[in-house]
Amino acid sequence: MRILITNDDGVHAPGLVACEKVARAISDDVWIVAPETDQSGVSHSLSLNDPLRLREIGERHFAVKGTPTDCVIMGVRHIMPEKPDLVISGVNRGRNVAEDVLYSGTVAGAKEATVLGIPSFALSQAYAFSTKHLPQWQTGIAHGPALIQKIFKQGLPKDVMVNINFPDCLPEEVEGVAVSVQGKRDAEFLKIDARHDGRGNPYYWIAIARGIKPAAPPGSDLAALDNRKISVTPLRLDLTDEPFMTKLAQLLA
Repeated sequence: MRILITNDDGVHAPGLVACEKVARAISDDVWIVAPETDQSGVSHSLSLNDPLRLREIGERHFAVKGTPTDCVIMGVRHIMPEKPDLVISGVNRGRNVAEDVLYSGTVAGAKEATVLGIPSFALSQAYAFSTKHLPQWQTGIAHGPALIQKIFKQGLPKDVMVNINFPDCLPEEVEGVAVSVQGKRDAEFLKIDARHDGRGNPYYWIAIARGIKPAAPPGSDLAALDNRKISVTPLRLDLTDEPFMTKLAQLLA
């Protein structure tokens, strides 16, 4: 099996090393094409106004000055001699659940592979503030290969990718696997952090509001991680809301 790996944390991120270990537990034909720098939060963006710079940093190991989406396209359409059988994006430093999937470059890397007709998985490792500098990478390394192989063997539907999040605990502390729906946080989870530079000029950061932890909806990816379970969520490319589309058709007929 030929596997392509990408991520959004950058080509030197420790999560990419973890992802390579996951992939090599499945196959010895592994290619890495990852962003030159951190691309967290870029979602499914393409570099259309800037050239893509490609740098080979090792055997079957490439850095692209671009987004995760750029990396997948470069890997599939230019670098690899043959189309990969599987794309794995991650392992992201921090979970990608609920609204995160809308912003995540990790999820977008897997999504682009799905657009190209390749089975794909996004992997993310949750962490708490106490462990953010040392995420439990070994949890994904221990549980990821068997989980990916089992789902891959079953077969993914057309235009569907799989979003997997590992809980913030040691491998032996994982309480199982939960097939989950995409959750939803309180709308107040993002805020603007206003500051001033050395000259007194204002500047701003988009930040996560701390201390806000609404109850996780039962059956959601948020609830799975709260219960130390691996969250597995299938995500579709088709975003059409069919019930409302029917209402609009009746309304606008």
